[in-house]
Amino acid sequence: MDLSIIIVNYKNQGLTLNCLKSIKAADLANLTYEIIVVDNYPADNLAKILQQQYPAVKVIVNQKNLGMGAANNQGAAVAHGKYLLVANYDTLVFPDTIKKLYAFMESHSDVGLVGPKQFNPDMTLQDTGYRWHSLLTPFYRRTALGKTSAGKKDLARFLMKDFSHDKITAVDWLLGSFFMCRADLIKKIGLFDERFFLYFEDTDLCRRVWQAGYKVIYDPEAQITHNHGRASAGVPLHILIFNSAGRYHIVSWLKYLCKWGIKKPIVKKI
Repeated sequence: MDLSIIIVNYKNQGLTLNCLKSIKAADLANLTYEIIVVDNYPADNLAKILQQQYPAVKVIVNQKNLGMGAANNQGAAVAHGKYLLVANYDTLVFPDTIKKLYAFMESHSDVGLVGPKQFNPDMTLQDTGYRWHSLLTPFYRRTALGKTSAGKKDLARFLMKDFSHDKITAVDWLLGSFFMCRADLIKKIGLFDERFFLYFEDTDLCRRVWQAGYKVIYDPEAQITHNHGRASAGVPLHILIFNSAGRYHIVSWLKYLCKWGIKKPIVKKI
């Protein structure tokens, strides 16, 4: 089988169905593939709807929210494809997105993971390729400290403001909302580290891809839309502490630091 597509749902039945609809409408005529949906919110009754509308889709239902990392790992464990495509429920593919990523991986054996150019729903550009964090980057990202001169400089570096979003580029890491990776590589290094319930699971995965001797690539020739929001960004620190998303971000950052520390980039040019 060429491809296994993994989607995790959590309290977003409608967006998950829209994501599936866009995949089903895509040009996959020459690819053999399977779709695996992992449902972290059974109250949505998504499994019943999928059985009626998409009976070929494999569904795994969890009785509680296991987090994005653990749920995607469940999907990967039963996948049979040569490549894994991890797609957030709030993404929509263009007709040729998946075929372009597949063709890129087929023609670049030194690439372990590739991700597309991403747009917001209004078709404005979304940041998806990043450099490694500095010690203070998460705080610059999540608090008003990002408006200071030091914060602006660090965020410009982190967000790769100096590179063209229209050029295929090797990056430190990619946003985990949508990417394709080699299944045989994932069997060796694992998909997501489940210590990261939310945030940094994608950064950590890209670290391990580079560590294994493969490249992480941003490919703007493949494109998607991503209905992504960061509600806790730019809020005062005392409020951030009581914001669940912000707390997860900081806790995951501390776990990431314990695992990796602050290391210099290991990116190789494509």
